[in-house]
Amino acid sequence: MISCTEAVRQLWAYLEDEVPTTDRDAVEEHLAFCRRCCGEVEFADELRAVLAGAVEATLPRDVEHRLLGVLDTLGPEVRAGAHGKERT
Repeated sequence: MISCTEAVRQLWAYLEDEVPTTDRDAVEEHLAFCRRCCGEVEFADELRAVLAGAVEATLPRDVEHRLLGVLDTLGPEVRAGAHGKERT
């Protein structure tokens, strides 16, 4: 079984249905046993839905800074995919 770190690393690709079948199976096996990661998936899925539904979201600067910090920890490809473009 994969670790929480690996499951979270693949989280956005998993939600976008962009992981190979073997990786998807591993993430789903992990989620079947890990309540913490299930919460991460639910939160990320809800966040993705909110961001997708917003035409032009304006976040308070401190919230945007924290969100971008979290996305940075997940990797630049996740940040670009979730935020639409790189910002500093």
